[in-house]
Formats: sequence, structure tokens, C-alpha cells
Amino acid sequence: MAKIEDGHIVETAREARGAERGPTVRNVLVAGTGLVVAAFVIVYLVYFGA
Repeated sequence: MAKIEDGHIVETAREARGAERGPTVRNVLVAGTGLVVAAFVIVYLVYFGA
């Protein structure tokens, strides 16, 4: 619970953050990176032929 000390609000890091980063953040980053790599491979194959 947030406390007021000397006119300032004091919270723990978890309280200030409001939530934890869960596995969803990791999954989105991995999926996004994989899609970008796949897009680069497709563009390379289209322009330079395989």
C-alpha cells in the first residue's frame, strides 16, 4: 500500500509498476522477431531468386 512520507508518495517497485511482465511479453517479442526474419527471407528470395 502506498504511504505518504514527508509529502511524497512512497511505493515499492511492484506497486509503482502496477503489474509484472508475464510470459505474454516474451511471446510477443519472439513472434514479432520471427515474423520479421521470415519477411526478410521472403523479400530476399523474391528479389534475388533461389
